Amino acid sequence: VVDAFLAASREGDFERLIAVLDPDVIFRVHGAPDEQPVSGAASVARRVLARGSRLAPFGRFAIVDGGPGVVVVRGGRAVAAVRFGVASGRVSTIDVFADPKRLRGLVPVRPKG
Repeated sequence: VVDAFLAASREGDFERLIAVLDPDVIFRVHGAPDEQPVSGAASVARRVLARGSRLAPFGRFAIVDGGPGVVVVRGGRAVAAVRFGVASGRVSTIDVFADPKRLRGLVPVRPKG
């Protein structure tokens, strides 16, 4: 599901993004006090495509707070961590952590080979 979400985000494909989102999905940004939660598949898809598509190519799969996620790495440092809640084969929650203090401890791991 996370792979399909990233592919749709990278390609700017609204319909494919909607297909992987639960109709009642909730999108939250932590560490940005001006950001309000967004809910509903269409609203979240628009938000992701408007703001997140430019960062999607830098996303690497990760375990974030014990669940499926992505760490966005630019210039060798983590700029965001995203945790996905998945229910019934669809993304039900998206929590973006962008607080530099929280991200400071993340060290990108390069695959062997």
